[in-house]
Amino acid sequence: MANSERFQLGVRVLAVLAEEPGTMHTSASIAEVLKESAVMVRRSFLLLHKAGLIVQRKGPHGGAKLKVPPKQIGLGDVFQATAGDWLPVEDRAVAGLMKRVRQDAVEAMNEHSLAGVVKRLKKGK
Repeated sequence: MANSERFQLGVRVLAVLAEEPGTMHTSASIAEVLKESAVMVRRSFLLLHKAGLIVQRKGPHGGAKLKVPPKQIGLGDVFQATAGDWLPVEDRAVAGLMKRVRQDAVEAMNEHSLAGVVKRLKKGK
């Protein structure tokens, strides 16, 4: 899965979780809502959990829920959690510049929160 697809799925998964932030949601239930593969949703869960954005629990009453309120989750946070390598460059001088560009992009993306995404999605319905 490409970086942009992982980012998009991560945002969509978090948006579903944000609809009911205190409720555990299974990967199957989110996959059904998003019309995605449950396997891909579970992979997204792993990345978002590793970044500290969600809590996961295994078992019959398991699933995932937000660890952080939607207003505190910036789109840059989701990008960093899901993007992996970003425009890898071998030249050290250019690589240093690209690192700063990425950080600037993340900061700009963090001006927009998950709560804002959820609000826009509700308007679109």
